[in-house]
Amino acid sequence: MEAILVDCVQKSLRHFMHSNAIFISQRLCAQFPSETNLQLLAGCYLQSNQAYCAYHILKGSQMAQSRYLFAISCFHMDLLTEAEAALCPINDPSAEVPNGAAGHYLLGLIYRCTDRRKSAIQHFKQALSMDPLMWVAYEELCILGAAEEANVVFGEAAAFCIQKEYPNCSTSPNSHMIPEDSNEVAPRSCIPEEGNPRQLKQMQGLKDIAAYHHGASILGGATCQSINSGSSNMSFYSTPSPMVAQLSGVAPPPLCRNVMPNCQNLTTLSVDSSPKSIVNSPIQAPRRKFVGEGKLRKISGRLFPDSGPRRSSRLSSSESVNANANSAVVSGNGNNNSYKGGSKLNHVAFRAMAIRKGQSWANENIDEGIRSDVPDYSLNNTSTNSCSSPDVEAKTYEQEATTFHIGRQVTSGSEIITGASEILTLLRVLGEGYRLSCLYRSQDALDTYLKLPQKHYNTGWVLSQVGKAYFELVDYLEADCAFSLARQITPYSLEGMDIHSTVLYHLKEDMKLSYLAQELISTDRLAPQSWCAMGNCYSLQKDHETALRSFQRAVQLNPRFAYAHTLCGHEYVALEDFENGIKSYQSALMVDSRHYKAWYGLGMLYLRQEKLEFSEHHFRMAFQINPRSSVILSYLGTALHALKRSWEALAIMEKAILADKKNPLPMYQKASILISLEKFDEALDVLEELKECAPRESSVYALMGNIYRRRNMHERAMFHYGVALDLKPSATDAAVIKAAVEKLHIPDEFEDGL
Repeated sequence: MEAILVDCVQKSLRHFMHSNAIFISQRLCAQFPSETNLQLLAGCYLQSNQAYCAYHILKGSQMAQSRYLFAISCFHMDLLTEAEAALCPINDPSAEVPNGAAGHYLLGLIYRCTDRRKSAIQHFKQALSMDPLMWVAYEELCILGAAEEANVVFGEAAAFCIQKEYPNCSTSPNSHMIPEDSNEVAPRSCIPEEGNPRQLKQMQGLKDIAAYHHGASILGGATCQSINSGSSNMSFYSTPSPMVAQLSGVAPPPLCRNVMPNCQNLTTLSVDSSPKSIVNSPIQAPRRKFVGEGKLRKISGRLFPDSGPRRSSRLSSSESVNANANSAVVSGNGNNNSYKGGSKLNHVAFRAMAIRKGQSWANENIDEGIRSDVPDYSLNNTSTNSCSSPDVEAKTYEQEATTFHIGRQVTSGSEIITGASEILTLLRVLGEGYRLSCLYRSQDALDTYLKLPQKHYNTGWVLSQVGKAYFELVDYLEADCAFSLARQITPYSLEGMDIHSTVLYHLKEDMKLSYLAQELISTDRLAPQSWCAMGNCYSLQKDHETALRSFQRAVQLNPRFAYAHTLCGHEYVALEDFENGIKSYQSALMVDSRHYKAWYGLGMLYLRQEKLEFSEHHFRMAFQINPRSSVILSYLGTALHALKRSWEALAIMEKAILADKKNPLPMYQKASILISLEKFDEALDVLEELKECAPRESSVYALMGNIYRRRNMHERAMFHYGVALDLKPSATDAAVIKAAVEKLHIPDEFEDGL
């Protein structure tokens, strides 16, 4: 009876019938009360998002798996102290962390959330050393800025660790018998005995415990009894949020609703297997700039957008943006989508990968259109020659005949060795690209992702990472192309969609942003990314109060979503509620101390309040995290200039120009500093160069007119002021220019308010 009930529970979980699984588990625990059966019941509650039930069921349990599931329940409920005590009992400090790599990963998450960075790094590294395929642990190390190069993490040591899981890969007592007469075995290629790689160990089919931030929640599983062999761990999977109707009064956009949860292979696993989670960490991009007041005011609203002190936009004319936007068009259908038009990604999206020197992706399969991935170390660099020795022939035959049951598949020993090598080769590229992105070496990350084979490059996750990298490079058109293609390939995924909405905000694509927000809300209204997109949509319409409520909803859904806290801070500042703005930025930093956008936001806020020392400090903190940001350098130089440290500010502006030669902001700021130092000729040279980049920017002409006025060249000054007015600046800026024109003949009384 007990075995039948256990099998029924497992079958119900495989078919997502959580209510039935809970009911049968309750009958099971009533008839056969045991801690193992309680684990099964708790796992059913965890998979149905009822962590509080699992918490009460497992409280006080002592078995290792019970403590692990109890810790997951506590993590769900934000009871981090109890979660830590369950994994590391105070009365038994020498107790082993349950569930091995998964337990260390969960403990690392707890330490990270409680701001114990060193301990978190230690446990993430321990998890990786125990299970080299635990990608989420490496992902966390990258986010913390403490990851080693992927070639080291997923190299020979990782291969050896996986091989230990298969001690009988080449010889097994249960393998097929070898014919006594070795001459009957056909000659075949083999590896010399002294060159054999270490044999692989059976990989566990670990499932996700789920992401703990960026719009996902931790989900757990249960340990249940197997019919034939006692207890074994149930697999875990994430349950997608229910889909509900879109916003009332708004026509729903066409939407692909086939949400695909991560639930394949729901068979029970071996006792020592453990769940692992995937943490989605969108890499954020700089937000809006502030329009300075007093001497920091610039004449043109196109240099400092009039949308308020939120984002770091480029100085560029609307005509050039529209022209470029028209040239970057995404078209296609399903997995055959590709970049079209003038996008720089034409040559990389859905490309036929060229064979590169030194790459492990060696052979192109013409018939299938995919690559045959050949790792360069899987055979220990030994050549495969025809073997004349019968013993070696027999050993090779035995290795190939050895079979293992992995999940529902039967795999030979040689396939396991090759497969593990291919996986590690793939993870080295993905891991290095992600590590470089977290270090904000965006161009290097893009170059690394190009090394991926076509079928992996053209996936939603990779294209989202490509979009984030372009966003960090302030290349919004290319970022939009990458995110749009990712959205077409995986319309059910919300990975990076919060950043995509910010890209559309920068491009002032109000229709596309509105469509994206409605689509995300219709897909999952319980995801913070959806409400970030909605908030950006309202913010673009200057409805900052409604935008703030949307961002607050995102924070409510996931308090550990750092970007949502930062967006709240931007809206508070736009509403001139500086006190709450500071609190929001500080909340973001409590979640992620390397979230440089919050440091940047605080620097802009203090710059606006003319608290210049505080502003400099926060800009420097942002610069330490992201030293390649031209925008951060520009505003750091602005703060130094306001502190009367003009020569130091000038050096910073030079660095900002070198960091991004396409960004006109540091050139404009450099010209302003040179004017303050009365180096008019040098300032004019800079502005003449700037005119080539932004020919329709009224601020440039107004600043040139100001220089000519101070040199008593009134005709030239009048000409440039007139050009500035013809370019239709904002009403406030136009009033300042007109006032300057009226005072051209009274230079002693004219005060430069530009």
